[in-house]
Amino acid sequence: MISEARPSVVVLGGGYAGFTLAKSLDDVADVTLVDPSDTFMHNVASWRTLVEPEWLDRIFLPFDGLLRHGRFVRDQAVAVDGRRVTLASGRRLEPDYLVLATGSSYPFPAKSDVWDAEKTRARMLDAHDALRGARRVLVVGAGPSGLELAGEIKAFFPDKHVTIADIGADVMPGPFDQALRDELRAQVHGLGIELKLGSPLKALPEAAPATLSPISITTEAGDELTADIWFRCFGVEPRTGYLTGALAEARDARGYVRVDEYLRAGGVDRVYAIGDIADADRDTVGSANAQATLVAANIRGEITGSPERTAYEKIPPMVIVPLGPEGGAGQLPGQGVFGAEQASGIKGATLFADVYAEMFNVPAGSTRK
Repeated sequence: MISEARPSVVVLGGGYAGFTLAKSLDDVADVTLVDPSDTFMHNVASWRTLVEPEWLDRIFLPFDGLLRHGRFVRDQAVAVDGRRVTLASGRRLEPDYLVLATGSSYPFPAKSDVWDAEKTRARMLDAHDALRGARRVLVVGAGPSGLELAGEIKAFFPDKHVTIADIGADVMPGPFDQALRDELRAQVHGLGIELKLGSPLKALPEAAPATLSPISITTEAGDELTADIWFRCFGVEPRTGYLTGALAEARDARGYVRVDEYLRAGGVDRVYAIGDIADADRDTVGSANAQATLVAANIRGEITGSPERTAYEKIPPMVIVPLGPEGGAGQLPGQGVFGAEQASGIKGATLFADVYAEMFNVPAGSTRK
């Protein structure tokens, strides 16, 4: 039963979906945002930070400035069954509403695998130094992340030889217009980036990604690829291992949480799963924001006496892939496919850094430590 006081909302995970929902309900609910890090990492700008470390002061935004009425708790869920939450500290929570938004892991440096901002900063600087010392770079994965990384490297280090390898026959797998792939391939070719597509690697490099080490591998087609450093640009894994009971049973074979049309986890009332852990849509910031906005609106409606719910609808194919600050291409609903000038104007030049700084109440242009 929902309490007569301000209803309690616990949000597990402070990524794009989690912090958006927490902030959206801060004025009508008693919101608690739980995340194992004290700092949000704006990983949309991770590749820019790798090539231009000055961006380190723009991508780390402290959670303590996000909410005006609610609270941030630095902790991590270790068991969740229904609305019963057990944190690593031993603390237990059972809110009126629970939102699971624990996100996904992805290879460094696109995302960090440690919960300490200063350690992540140090690793990013080490990766930057390693990249600077490399003459040849191998990027494994020709999706948006791999293309963006290769474009950033060539924009800031034009003399480096960059190769993108992928098992797929073309770049950008997914429900996108072929014109987008054609535009991106043309720009990649113009930057001097080598594409090795259509054949799997016999094995990944033995060296750790983002470290300086001689690399020589071959594809099944017989091509030899050599490099001084490599980056892994594939391998999303949803973070849902803490779910127990009926919620654990709601996970599919890949670890994603099955949700109903209202994004309720396993159909459980007042327990929602949004963002990268939900099976509702593709794993993108756009879909995470859309899901957070919808669930926040539905919870707000219940709290304020307008319980009519809106069902989630998948967002149409949309993406912007910068190739450095001035290059890239995208596809948006109602606009179709567009090239470098528009991609730079919308995303590539700023990577939305100031937008997120404002959301976290960080003054534009200030140094974020």
